[in-house]
Amino acid sequence: MASTTSTLPMAFAQRHHSVTQRQVLFFTKFSNRVSLSSSLASKRSCNYNCFYAKAQNALNEEAVETKSSELKKDTQRTPSSSKLVLVAGGSGGVGQLVVASLLQQNIKSRLILRNPDKATELFGEQDKEKLQVFKGDTRKQGDLDPSMFEGVTHVICCTGTTAFPSRRWDDDNTPERVDWMGVKNLVSALPSSVKSVVLVSSIGVTKFNELPWSIMNLFGVLKYKKMGEDFLRRSGIPFTIIR
Repeated sequence: MASTTSTLPMAFAQRHHSVTQRQVLFFTKFSNRVSLSSSLASKRSCNYNCFYAKAQNALNEEAVETKSSELKKDTQRTPSSSKLVLVAGGSGGVGQLVVASLLQQNIKSRLILRNPDKATELFGEQDKEKLQVFKGDTRKQGDLDPSMFEGVTHVICCTGTTAFPSRRWDDDNTPERVDWMGVKNLVSALPSSVKSVVLVSSIGVTKFNELPWSIMNLFGVLKYKKMGEDFLRRSGIPFTIIR
């Protein structure tokens, strides 16, 4: 079983004023050869929210702007790749970067969204041969109908919520429900034909009882992300974990 766990250091966001296209492609290469220095983690001066904001800003400046011109032009081409990539959490900050990159690379994609209308708002009108959208909620096992996974070759899970209580926790959108139960439900629903799963996790999940990570884990977000990682590892599906 091929597997990789990669750490994306928080200093990454500080070293760059915006996330470039090369960095966007990082999320969709499905590479098992990522080697990033763990020593950078001790020098982290920017927390998870800082990176999240940088990712969102980069999307607004690069990916969203392209949909009215380059992205729309690319959409008219028939997908050249034999891959069908399922993205969970595609409306979030990191998820938007992933989907925009897949569209630009002309890779056929499928989204699971609680609100399918968001796909049009974020990525414009897309040919169904290029982008398919299913309504579903990974927190609810019954929402994950087998038809969602027909033909899927790769899965990227970018689901997540805030580490601390916020309005995003409304409607039971807590770390336990999203980062643990949601990941568990998604992985459990995948057919054996899936070739690889990429799970976007978080730095600090292996040290959530140590400072400074214990502060971020006050409400359990790192603990639940680690539980999701471990479930994926035990699933037998080839995987890559990005932290």
